[in-house]
Amino acid sequence: MPLNIEKKFESLFDKNNTAAYKALQELIKESEAADSVYPYMDRLSDMLDSDNSYIRTRGLTLLAYNAKWDKDYKIDEIIDKYLEHIIDTKPITARQCIKLLPLVAKYKPELKDDILCALHKTDIGIYDDSMQPLVYKDIQKALKEIQRL
Repeated sequence: MPLNIEKKFESLFDKNNTAAYKALQELIKESEAADSVYPYMDRLSDMLDSDNSYIRTRGLTLLAYNAKWDKDYKIDEIIDKYLEHIIDTKPITARQCIKLLPLVAKYKPELKDDILCALHKTDIGIYDDSMQPLVYKDIQKALKEIQRL
């Protein structure tokens, strides 16, 4: 049975986070296999401006998983906005963003230097002492992975 992309996409905004997460997982799987989520890139980009950190995280995730289909340079156009989430107001969203950057760099090698520069310039001092070591480790891991590409 084919995945109803439009319906799944709308589920990303569901107030029920379990339903939204399930939709995200299905759309990730779809994005790995085909470019059927790619037409939603502009809407995914808009999700980065959401007040809801879960929605921002879902947008970041699906943008990264669709980098390999990005023939229209949609990610290139919004890379600065994407990279702002390395220091998202919510550290969990920031950590997800950082973990996704090697995937973006893999499929968008022309953005590798921008990504590395942003990671190197990151000031994790905005986070509580308990979160700083976690974000720092995520950054170091992402830097290593990207430099290996």
